[in-house]
Amino acid sequence: MSDDLRVAVLVPCYNEAASIEAVVRDFHRVLPLAEIYVYDNNSTDDTAARAAAAGAIVRRERLQGKGNVVRRMFADIDADAYVLVDGDATYDAGDAPAMVELLLADRLDMVNGTRIADRQAAYRPGHRLGNVVLTSLVRAAFGAGLRDMLSGYKVLSHRLVKSMPLLSAGFEIETELAVHALSLRMPIAEVATRYCERPAGSMSKLSTVRDGVRIARAIIMLVKEERPLSFFSALALLLAAASLALATPVVVTYLDTGLVPRLPTAVLASAVMLLSFLSLACGLILDTVTRGRKEIKRIAYLAAGVRRLPWLQPPVVSRT
Repeated sequence: MSDDLRVAVLVPCYNEAASIEAVVRDFHRVLPLAEIYVYDNNSTDDTAARAAAAGAIVRRERLQGKGNVVRRMFADIDADAYVLVDGDATYDAGDAPAMVELLLADRLDMVNGTRIADRQAAYRPGHRLGNVVLTSLVRAAFGAGLRDMLSGYKVLSHRLVKSMPLLSAGFEIETELAVHALSLRMPIAEVATRYCERPAGSMSKLSTVRDGVRIARAIIMLVKEERPLSFFSALALLLAAASLALATPVVVTYLDTGLVPRLPTAVLASAVMLLSFLSLACGLILDTVTRGRKEIKRIAYLAAGVRRLPWLQPPVVSRT
């Protein structure tokens, strides 16, 4: 990494007084030229004071939720590479230089830290299972690319950060980042990183059930928005199957007797089939709209890539 490369370490924090000093000092040690930003999210302890004492640039975000904090960070901070990490001291700062080097050397937009827990207590079984299930859903909908979608340790490019239409308020932020990168087919990679237990006095803010449901709901909404044809086609198939199930006994009776004794069922089956065709039509229309939105996001992504990094500069042509 050259001395003029601008690297920013982004640390969203809420009540992490027990760990934030260690996080700031560890990243100062491994990335001495990087600027470390700690955004305090209405902490009730002395997180902000300890972060400032350790040498971080401390700012505040009043809107509660990790997504709100990260959105503010992406808007405020300008850099060539961004290291996004949680403030709970569970991620190994020593992996950051290699992750940044990989991002730059391979011209990537995201290097995701895949968690390797050295102790079972560091990675609770409920969190591990939820991560596997939710990551599998995203892989099925948007393609392979990430094995640990919900990792809070990532290195991101300038063009990804500045083209990211971030809307999430909470822990859905990792899902939205992954879907944005996968839907635009950005170059990404994963690096195994050690995942440790929280230090004494630090408490996890992630609820396995509540936040798991919110993330699953976010995935469904993102599939609807980014893959509308697949979403509404699946809905159309379900409605068509329900219509056929309702209509089958009515048709059999009609073929046997020439009568339709259950007229309300016949009407309901016809209405459900009409809804099936309507759902398919919605999918076809929205797929065209989504393609236009994706083209706009791609253009914004390419425009954000016009930076001073060496590979993005036009070649110098000698006229002598």
